[in-house]
Amino acid sequence: MKIVDKSTELFNISKQLVPGGVHSPVRSFKGLPMTPKFFSRGNGAYLYDIEDNSYIDFCMSFGPLVLGHKDPEVEKELVQSLERGWTYGACEPYSLELAKFLVEKISFIDQIRFVNSGTEAVMTALRLARGVTGKNKIIKFNGCYHGHTDAMLIKAGSGLAGTSEASSKGITPGVAADTLILELGDLEGVSNCFKQYKNEIAAIIVEPLPANNGLLVQDKSFLQGLRELSKENNALLIFDEVISGFRVGLGGMSEYLGITPDIVTYGKVIGGGLPVGAIAGSKTIMEHLAPVGEVYQAGTLSANPLAMVGGLATLKKLTPKAYEMMNENTKKIKDLFEKWLSEFNKGQFSHYKVKTHSSLFWLIPTDKEITNVNEIPSDLGEQFSPLFSELLSRGIYLSPNAYEVGFISLAHNADVISKLKKRLFD
Repeated sequence: MKIVDKSTELFNISKQLVPGGVHSPVRSFKGLPMTPKFFSRGNGAYLYDIEDNSYIDFCMSFGPLVLGHKDPEVEKELVQSLERGWTYGACEPYSLELAKFLVEKISFIDQIRFVNSGTEAVMTALRLARGVTGKNKIIKFNGCYHGHTDAMLIKAGSGLAGTSEASSKGITPGVAADTLILELGDLEGVSNCFKQYKNEIAAIIVEPLPANNGLLVQDKSFLQGLRELSKENNALLIFDEVISGFRVGLGGMSEYLGITPDIVTYGKVIGGGLPVGAIAGSKTIMEHLAPVGEVYQAGTLSANPLAMVGGLATLKKLTPKAYEMMNENTKKIKDLFEKWLSEFNKGQFSHYKVKTHSSLFWLIPTDKEITNVNEIPSDLGEQFSPLFSELLSRGIYLSPNAYEVGFISLAHNADVISKLKKRLFD
């Protein structure tokens, strides 16, 4: 492959115009021995940089592209939508069609409200939970990511479970105090937290499949315990399915586990690769939102017609057969990676394992089962750097951060798997 100098040139220009040169921190390749790649186009399972080098893409825009880049059927619908207009700021039929599809397919939701991102969906879900319950505090788990709304940029404090401190400057002590941090898997800690803050906790929020700080698959009994504790304490349970929604299945982890949350948040796949988020739940809860209720939420570009059309076209293709195919190809890709990891350069990466769930995977330098951020190797980033660099040189693009998961799409078919094998072993 050609050595790409143009990306470095563009990144140097970008750093003068944009904070850190990027519009989202993970894109900066921080901690990696190179500047970010600048990509000019995508197609199927491939990304192409500005010098037209191809990469098998396992980042997939961090999850939304479940069909791959530029799916022809989705593209056709988007072009037709674009010809009609790209925003109306008024009622239109396209969001209604997507809402109807989702309410009919997902048994535990009656109503849905579309917004513009996963962060916005979580922000609204928290406000809604507080409005419904009349309480202020939220239980969040260390290692779960819920976007960059202030209340969720909180990490565990150095003292007892339930204490917290801001993980970003600009978060007020008052906001931090209303977010109670606990460890994944710690049901006893959750129970004690409810006792300590009796009648003060509005909701528990959790990723039922934590996948933004590693792939931390949780035991069903833990998530069922959260459901029971929230009910016992008149608090709501919020499942953040921005990543897992429509990845595990149309009903997400909620359906997969058979656990019904009070509120669910969506993003990524639901828009087919366009900016979108959503909040959904029972009619009783959802009708607390304005204009029928007293919990305010609004957005100039909410339910953008392009995102609605792209989302519906994408979701219609996610049949049981499609999920079965993605899961089968994920296993084949896992096996290929693990074989290469064990053999490359006399076992340089042989300590790595590939952890998977559905069409998600995580490369992790240990064979231990990790379900909690405190179990992640402390030198994860340092170990990841040479692995990322080697794969990139072979035309294989991972998410550029050791804690990010990889995503497999329907476009990662037999032909792509064959080319992956060639790029790994030739």
